[in-house]
Amino acid sequence: MYLPRSLISHLYLHLSRTHHPLSPPVLLLVALEPDALCACRILTALLKRDYIPHKIQPIAGYGDLARAGELMVRPMRTTHGGSGGVVVCLGVGGLVDLAGILGLEPAGQDDDDDGGVMGGVEVWVIDARRPWNLGNVFGGAGAGAGGGSATTALDDVDRVRRPQGVDAGRIERSYRPGRGGIVVFDDGDIDEDMCAEREAYAALEHMPDVDDDGADSDGSESAHADGDGNGDQPADGRPAKKRKSWSDREEKEEDDGEDDEDRRPRQRRRTHESSSQSGSPVPRRPRDSAASTRILASRSASPTAGVPLTLSTSEPSPRTLRRRLIRLKRKHEAVLRRYHDLGNSYSEPVSSLMYSLASELGREDNDLLWLAIIGVGSLELYGRGMIGVGVSHLAGSDDIGGSAGWGGERGERIRQILRDEVRRLNPPPGLSDTGHELSRGEASGVIPTHARSPTDTSIRLSPEPRFLLIRHWSLYDSMLHSPYLSARLHIWSDAGRKRLHKLLAKMGVSLTQCKQSYTHMDMELKRGLRARLLKYAPVYGLDGLVPPETGASRGREGWGFVRNWGFKACLSATDVGVIIGAILEVGKGGVVGLEGAENWDRGRDPQREVVDEEGRLECDEWVTRFWEAYDALENVDALKSALPTAMHLHRAILRTGTSLIEKRQIRHLRAFRMAVVKEGPDVQLFTHPAALTKLALWVGEAIAEQERERKGDMKKGARGTPLVVAGLNERRGVYVVVGTGRGGRSVAGSDRGKEKEEKKKKKGEKERKRKEKEARKKAEREKKRKDGGEEENDEEEEEDDEEEESSDDDEEEQDEEEETSHQRGHGLNRFGNAFQEVVEETNARVRIDSFEHCVVEVKKDDLAAFLESLSMKAVVG
Repeated sequence: MYLPRSLISHLYLHLSRTHHPLSPPVLLLVALEPDALCACRILTALLKRDYIPHKIQPIAGYGDLARAGELMVRPMRTTHGGSGGVVVCLGVGGLVDLAGILGLEPAGQDDDDDGGVMGGVEVWVIDARRPWNLGNVFGGAGAGAGGGSATTALDDVDRVRRPQGVDAGRIERSYRPGRGGIVVFDDGDIDEDMCAEREAYAALEHMPDVDDDGADSDGSESAHADGDGNGDQPADGRPAKKRKSWSDREEKEEDDGEDDEDRRPRQRRRTHESSSQSGSPVPRRPRDSAASTRILASRSASPTAGVPLTLSTSEPSPRTLRRRLIRLKRKHEAVLRRYHDLGNSYSEPVSSLMYSLASELGREDNDLLWLAIIGVGSLELYGRGMIGVGVSHLAGSDDIGGSAGWGGERGERIRQILRDEVRRLNPPPGLSDTGHELSRGEASGVIPTHARSPTDTSIRLSPEPRFLLIRHWSLYDSMLHSPYLSARLHIWSDAGRKRLHKLLAKMGVSLTQCKQSYTHMDMELKRGLRARLLKYAPVYGLDGLVPPETGASRGREGWGFVRNWGFKACLSATDVGVIIGAILEVGKGGVVGLEGAENWDRGRDPQREVVDEEGRLECDEWVTRFWEAYDALENVDALKSALPTAMHLHRAILRTGTSLIEKRQIRHLRAFRMAVVKEGPDVQLFTHPAALTKLALWVGEAIAEQERERKGDMKKGARGTPLVVAGLNERRGVYVVVGTGRGGRSVAGSDRGKEKEEKKKKKGEKERKRKEKEARKKAEREKKRKDGGEEENDEEEEEDDEEEESSDDDEEEQDEEEETSHQRGHGLNRFGNAFQEVVEETNARVRIDSFEHCVVEVKKDDLAAFLESLSMKAVVG
């Protein structure tokens, strides 16, 4: 089931009304990432205000999720001695069947008779990853809980399977929570973009379970037999085996067809469609002979009014009805299969959705708004956009600059709403005096570095440049370690460093000044920094380095957010996101440990080669870092103490990325570029998938900029080359592999409709002009013929017409290319699908445990074979 955006507070209000001291605590399963961490902080603040007890459980991957289901969720079921309850998944489980992985599937026919669906456990799924598992979205109400005896009436089955207040998976206002089930929180995409999938799922759910045996329906003989055994979620929770449920149903084809005269070849070809990447099993009806008979009878030709329901010789035979039903079933399955084959992407951040819940409840304040701002900004740091993990600054954001990067137009709309909230909750000191407003840093263009008073804890807008930790580093180091600046100036080379020095010289900033701490720089230089950057940055191709000047037609697009803690600290939202990410990836004590282990990979001890093969100890360490980051979000002193960790991580990214490019260790395979990090002082840092992803984004942006310079200016919406980066974890004997997509521009569902309307208007205008031109030429020809014109002119006119037709054809081809680029799924990151295909086709020892499906672990000895097979796959939608 899914909860529409308009009813986002419906479940929470019911929880606050019905919760009492004897109720079980709400269980929060939280992913180890900044966005989910901020969403957890927002939700726990709401729960505390309503005196609702809760328990937080960090989840590192699918293995942790399965263990949490076994130890924490299953005991909550009424059938296991519990009293039900609520489980909230923040950034967890949106891509897999949660009923199976959490152990909520009914064990028998009478399992849920007294406890409601799924033992009275209600699971709220709030996740930004896509594609959704359709079993959670349109099912999730205990499919199959109604049993399926031969005497059960069809209406009774429908009533059991469809709870009151749920229409084809969509929760209505009349829905009564409390009996359990899986509820997905919709950010608007399901209602807008998934109508076809919703109809297909509902149709499959209400179809009778007909054997696709091949004798009567041109299907596979083993389709039904294999399908029954592959619909369950594996115990370890990994989606690698989960996604095989479609391919196993259609692997073989029985071609006996001797006694079937009506078999059509096109029906047989449909069974060969590949379906290995489905994320959710086909919804099933209980096997009921009476129900099947009624459905089959209803498929016949509908009678006219007043004619009795009697069979005639013109009605199709049961065999024909069976074939039609199977063809219809395959058609709906193909719709679901295409959805899951699109690739991975991101939608609205989880923290933004939780702030919307707080706003709907009337609980918004500066603290919750700040957490939402940090969570939204963190997605850009990890390259998570509407086309999956990839470079986010290639196109579509250079004209805005500043913080504009995530999600294109939709992301900018979310940030604009946050800016409006900042203005609403943080009014200027003098509401009627414009002099106060002009004197503020956000109006004059100066980056704020201190508070207005000792008690100032307000949030302000700031024209943040695309520098890194500028308030806490020197201007030179901040520019040097900026991924945006590094790629465009080629910082990895001596020539790139000289370009940076020339830029600073043209701006009138000496190296002595810019290598000081930014807070101690000359005040006149800081006041004029933005104006100088706007003047000289475009000379070096840095058009989006800072937000443009504000005007009547352009608001503060691209402006960032800054918060003060009195005179104690002043941090931007990007700074906090960088610091929180560093704590999760390295740990607060990681700098000392890593600096003391620079030669960790030299003189290896064979006894410590493989210490934690399954990664359990590593996951426990990551959970410890989660609590450090959780506390740091509410403790500015902890954030300041973790600044050296963030600086150390980004110094390592610059060193390692420079080494890979200078030593020419980036190879170009058939479908992507590839780099391996297996030596150097920083190799241990990149055993964490998120840190390795940041390195891959840095390298990917540098490669994309090199390609742009070689091929000239790329068209709008152009993308780079997919990149695979592998980092060696010597202690476990595995490579952590990350695949980043091309990046670039993507269009949201709501924006896609607007663009279609604009294209229709343009096309109609072109057609009208073409017709007017043809009519005008025809009139001219007629006039010339009447005047006794020459035949030579006719030949010239024919040549002109051919040239015009060819130009029209070129324009049509260009329009078709643009339409292709805006098709659903175009350019999405498909590394998760490709990894699944490689696992199924090879014997490589691969572990898929991360919620980020473009991240896998490969045994050290199997990396070469894994990459060789991967190079033959389609890694971009």
